[in-house]
Amino acid sequence: MSEERTNYVRAHASIDAFITAWKASGGAERANYQLFLTELCHQLDAPLPEPTRPDDSENAYVFERTVTLQHGDGNTSPNYIDLYKRGCFVLEAKQGSDKQEPAQFKETEKKYKTGTARRGTQGWDRAMQAAKNQAERYAKALPTGEGWPPFLLVVDVGHSIELYSEFSCTGKAYLPFPDPRSHRIHIGDLARPEVRELLRRVWVDPHSLDPAKRSAKVTREVADKLARLAKSLEAAGHSSEKVGNFLKRSLFTMFAEDIGLIPNNSYTELLTSLRGSTDKYVPMVESLWQTMKEGGFSPVLREKLLRFNGGLFEGSEALPLNEDQLEMLIQAGKADWKDVEPAIFGTLLERALNPTERHHLGAHYTPREYVERLVLPTVVEPLRVDWEAVLAAAVALDTQGKRDEAVAQLQAFHHHLCGVRVLDPACGSGNFLYVTFEHLKRLEGEVLDALEGFGETQELMGLAGTTVDPHQLLGIEVNPRAAAITDMVLWIGYLQWHYRTRGDVQPPEPVIKKFRNIECRDAVLSWERTEPVLDEEGNPVTRWDGVTTKTHPVTGEQVPDDTARVPLLRYVNPKEASWPEADFVVGNPPFIGAKSMRMALGDGYTSALRTVWRDVPDSADFVMYWWHKAAGQTRQRKIRRFGFIATNSITQTFNRKVVQHHLDSTPALRLSFAIPDHPWVDSTDGAAVRISMSVGQSALDGEEGVLAKVIAEREGSGEGIWVDLLTRRGKLNADLSSGIDVTSCNPLRANVDIGNRGVQLIGTGFVISPDEAQQLGLGRIAGLHTNIRPYFNGRDLTAAPRGAMVIDLFGLGAGEVRTKYPEVFQWVVERVKPERDHNARDAYRENWWQLGENQPRLRESLVGLTRFIATVLTAKHRVFMFLDSAILPDQTLVCIASEDAFLLGVLSSRIHVVWALAAGGRLGVGNDPRYNKTRCFEPFPFPACSDTQQQRIRDLAEQLDAHRKRQQEQHPDLTLTGMYNVLEKLRSGAELTAKEKVIHEQGLVSVLRQLHDELDAAVADAYGWPADLTDEAILERLVALNKERTGEEEQGLVRWLRPEYQNPSGRMGESQGKLPGSEETAAPVAAKEKPVWPKTLPEQVAAVRAALTQRSVPTTALQLKEAFKHAREPKVQEILTALASIGQAREVEPGVYAA
Repeated sequence: MSEERTNYVRAHASIDAFITAWKASGGAERANYQLFLTELCHQLDAPLPEPTRPDDSENAYVFERTVTLQHGDGNTSPNYIDLYKRGCFVLEAKQGSDKQEPAQFKETEKKYKTGTARRGTQGWDRAMQAAKNQAERYAKALPTGEGWPPFLLVVDVGHSIELYSEFSCTGKAYLPFPDPRSHRIHIGDLARPEVRELLRRVWVDPHSLDPAKRSAKVTREVADKLARLAKSLEAAGHSSEKVGNFLKRSLFTMFAEDIGLIPNNSYTELLTSLRGSTDKYVPMVESLWQTMKEGGFSPVLREKLLRFNGGLFEGSEALPLNEDQLEMLIQAGKADWKDVEPAIFGTLLERALNPTERHHLGAHYTPREYVERLVLPTVVEPLRVDWEAVLAAAVALDTQGKRDEAVAQLQAFHHHLCGVRVLDPACGSGNFLYVTFEHLKRLEGEVLDALEGFGETQELMGLAGTTVDPHQLLGIEVNPRAAAITDMVLWIGYLQWHYRTRGDVQPPEPVIKKFRNIECRDAVLSWERTEPVLDEEGNPVTRWDGVTTKTHPVTGEQVPDDTARVPLLRYVNPKEASWPEADFVVGNPPFIGAKSMRMALGDGYTSALRTVWRDVPDSADFVMYWWHKAAGQTRQRKIRRFGFIATNSITQTFNRKVVQHHLDSTPALRLSFAIPDHPWVDSTDGAAVRISMSVGQSALDGEEGVLAKVIAEREGSGEGIWVDLLTRRGKLNADLSSGIDVTSCNPLRANVDIGNRGVQLIGTGFVISPDEAQQLGLGRIAGLHTNIRPYFNGRDLTAAPRGAMVIDLFGLGAGEVRTKYPEVFQWVVERVKPERDHNARDAYRENWWQLGENQPRLRESLVGLTRFIATVLTAKHRVFMFLDSAILPDQTLVCIASEDAFLLGVLSSRIHVVWALAAGGRLGVGNDPRYNKTRCFEPFPFPACSDTQQQRIRDLAEQLDAHRKRQQEQHPDLTLTGMYNVLEKLRSGAELTAKEKVIHEQGLVSVLRQLHDELDAAVADAYGWPADLTDEAILERLVALNKERTGEEEQGLVRWLRPEYQNPSGRMGESQGKLPGSEETAAPVAAKEKPVWPKTLPEQVAAVRAALTQRSVPTTALQLKEAFKHAREPKVQEILTALASIGQAREVEPGVYAA
């Protein structure tokens, strides 16, 4: 054999020779896996592995790549990936059922494997499964910078190669590729060129095998053709509803012919035959669709057809076509419809059929991997935990000779899986439901494979109730077109999966069942009826439609069109909408902010909603009504888990209150998974937005969760942005953070009343240039300078000031303005009033000459000051500076009403910036930190320090403020953002670009850095803390100090920041000093009671596995049984043995196990 192989390699023999040379190999050939894989690379025309280098960061494609496994007790051990190719795969060669020797914990030792399991036996299946789990552990152990590979390969040398994929590259779930029925490639299959090409792409271009990417192009082309045809039919006078229904029937018929539900190419051939005879199109197609509805012989196709049933063919109306329209339909029929991607097809079809959204057809859509990022932790992962426990239980029973009981466990799980219900209460066009469905089908495939391994057949697989099908996917959608598309998308996905896994076996009739699982209604509000709101004379009250504009005759600007009106409605007897019973809830409710709800949803609806949902603050975004309902049902154990997409403002106070309520309630909710900030693509118009993901479960199911943070973003090859995630396990807080909970801190009385946001205009006509101000009388009319003032927004602070001014008529009536400043009055009549006349809020509409939000508290707090401190609400860098009190600040500025440089210095220090980043969260497409005064300023404990320390901080803060302003005055194009970008780069040690060097010289950024360093040290000294604390240590100390100050204030000691304004009478507490004995003694923590040993075997397996995962060191059955009441060592040992046999645990030495 050795000579034969040598000759093969020398001659580069045919694939047949390769197969013959290796096919006879058995377990003894395991030691030759490197030779096997090298020869395989020759056959695939793939590059050969490279020599191993001393530095692992250079070992991108090598045999025996070292990875370090952590053992929880501080010890580590080197392990070795059989073959690794960065960005492509981790390959593990089969080692049968061998146990690892104790030597693996010696860092100088390598692992050596021998194949022992006989192929075709259960032992071999389990060895392959264990090898897959081992490969997954190795992938997890790779350095974070290398990322998760898209493939795991499990090779039995000379026999088979198993493929597992995870194209999102987040390590969530490696699933059989392309499906559980065809993921194993036998060596004989390599004779087929398409199989070799598939493996070659795994080696050189793995992401090209992502089904979503492969089918996305087909799906876009199909949707584009449908959009052109829909536009043409509407232009012919047909309603968009009729056109939509007609095209949905047409496209499903095209799908049916391509996938084999009706004779191949029969519908397209029918269309082709009607060229020149379009008058026959309607009767022939209506006849076909009627037969498809009822089943039986079709005179049109001259074939017997299956009975399709379902709502799609309830109406069989076809629309008359002209020759051009028929040709468009024929061209659409030539697409390969069986390859459409259901996860995105619904979105694109909705755009194609919706006249108002059709122009967004070419825009981006929500990528599948984004959807999976929420579906997996919400639905799939808990079900996989259940499955792995059941599989281990079955293995344990089978080992004891209880085959029938083992099979019964697997069958029971399959029956349970076929009854799992998943609800999307804002399902849109069905992408979340379809992705969930596909993962349920993949899991079902693994269960059926396991049953086959235990000798069971799949004869009953196609009967109703014994397979995962669309009846388990429940949806609520207010848009009738989208709801109908969701139903069709699920059936297309189901039928694609059926033919992919069952070959030519036809599905049972009716092909489409009337499950009525997608409901077309509102998901959060129900009502008996609506009625128009009438005025005193009985006429309907209307408002501007919020969309239609016209050109103003004087200014030439677009203003609301008075004639475009919609009626105001009253919702009679509104109630909270009900949801169907479900095990899991997942989805992406509408992105509508609290301030936009009245315009987007109407006054009547918004008022009814807020009246019914009194537990949800009026300031909360629309999505939080879904979140609140799902969280309540989860706490009551009606739902196992729920997961929602929301904007990243969920971490802000107005939304976070809803989350905090459920975390603090009894019974309590816990967050099992969260991403506080993630890029997203809006499914409606393809716009880039920033979102959060949060998954909730009952606190009884576990206290800890997984926090994932985006640490890098880059342009992807398809839709959306590729992100790298860093995960951390721990208890998650209401602001979607883990670790120190800054949201638990209370506002301090010492800080109240001096922090406020600036004014909100509600009308761009208030902003004018200096020249326009002069034309309106500034400098000419006495007193006008108090009503036309310099105006600053966030960009004026971070970039170059615009020199803008603002008309500020605070405190004046409309008549008074007309009398004193007639030019100003005419200006706001023409440029502000047209827009404000149609505002939904009475105060904005009636007081149209006034700024929308005048912020009287801010104005009061600034009286008597010559300057105040300001920072930008949402900005990349947290910079504070003094502004002249003559400036009127915009709402994008947060203002601290103090002219004391001591406060400016503390706020500008690293200690406060670290706090502000943790407390404020991030917002906006730019993902910039947000300075929310109620979380960042009011709870922040300033240092109580000596006069000398305060003066040192004042001096440095004055120098810092003067330095920045001086350099900007000398260089008008120099911006704070530019200066702090360079400062950030200096601190990182990165080389500056030519442009950055110019900014460095103009801004004297090294001087700026020194000032900040000295200020940081001075502020740390004022607190009495080391200057080199980690961010986490700073937060821990500040949280503790907040609680100490809260206790002081309860005892009457308030450390006012500006006592002459906050406490002018001096009666509300002292300004310095410390109360003795104010520290509280923590109550003793009760010992945690041991859980009772579960009754059923799957529950016992799950409990042992969870306990093993929580152990910080490898453990024995005897030690593990002590974690439970009434557990027996033999049973725990039996479970550990079963877990190790299928790779769900590791036996690190005889009788000692680790997760």
